[in-house]
Amino acid sequence: MVVLRTRFILSVIAVIFILTGCTSKEKNAEELYQVLESVVDAEKEFEEQQENLVKLEKQEKDIYNQIMALGMKQHEEIVKLSDEALLLIEKRRDHLKKEMDSIKASEAKFKKAEEIIKTKINDPEQKRSADDLFVIMTNRYKVHKQLSKEYSNALDRDKELYLMLKSENISYDKLEAHVMELNTTYKKVADANEEFNELTARYNQKKLEFYKEAGLNLENEG
Repeated sequence: MVVLRTRFILSVIAVIFILTGCTSKEKNAEELYQVLESVVDAEKEFEEQQENLVKLEKQEKDIYNQIMALGMKQHEEIVKLSDEALLLIEKRRDHLKKEMDSIKASEAKFKKAEEIIKTKINDPEQKRSADDLFVIMTNRYKVHKQLSKEYSNALDRDKELYLMLKSENISYDKLEAHVMELNTTYKKVADANEEFNELTARYNQKKLEFYKEAGLNLENEG
């Protein structure tokens, strides 16, 4: 039995710039720039949670592998290891909540961009580029909600697995069936994760295109 593990969300809006001049075709583009970069700041906590989640996932995978190597006869040791894994699952759940809170903060800040795009960006080319940017980011938030839901489901199924392993009378067939279901759940996580990362990459690219279209004189900070 092999439990599929995948890194949960790889990307954050990491392209940071500093404004070095006022050459914008439209002054309001600078206001939108400030909002978009505030979104980057809002997702710093999100980025930190990724490192924590990946670390905990690796620790739990090590425990799972130890249990599989023991065999069901060494029940006392399996119970001990399962309890350790259950604690890691709750820690992962805590980090997931922090990540979701960070994305919610990002989304709240991005709502200001919607108002600017609808009411203040008048140049046709800038407007088209900004509208595309808004659609991509809106979809990104939607996909993250689905991703978080799938990951939460995976945590629930992880918990069920270790509770089953603690049961001395659990059958191999039931364990195998559960692991297959768990792998299916993590496949959904991986698919949503991939879509989220693709949208993140598209957003970053579209943001750069908007900055150039708006005539913002930008210098790469990193």
